[in-house]
Amino acid sequence: MAKTKEAHAHDYDSFPWKHLIGFVLSLVLTIAAVFVVLKMDFSNGATMWIITIFALVQAVLQLVMFMHMTESEDGIWQTGTILYAAFIAAVVVVGSVWVMYFGIHRDHEHNSNIPAGQMEHNSSTEEHGGE
Repeated sequence: MAKTKEAHAHDYDSFPWKHLIGFVLSLVLTIAAVFVVLKMDFSNGATMWIITIFALVQAVLQLVMFMHMTESEDGIWQTGTILYAAFIAAVVVVGSVWVMYFGIHRDHEHNSNIPAGQMEHNSSTEEHGGE
């Protein structure tokens, strides 16, 4: 169903309720995530899962409300674009977690092989240029 020029002009003159609702919902999700971290007494794992769920909901919300993902010519979601974006996001997130985990794990192994007194000596000699 094609819209006439008058209908398009009316769309631009009206208040952007969809954007306002999306913005308010994004703020609510962000504040909820901050509240969970600062005020709730969940375990670290539970907190991470809750924040991840809030982040995924907010990502979908922003795709629909701001990026117009449902407004294609066919009236269906732009599946290829969404799948590609999800793949790139997954690679970035998983890659970052992988690098951070193995970096921390490697540092922990390195420091656990050094006796406590020697670790203090090593850090002080590194600070003074190895003297």
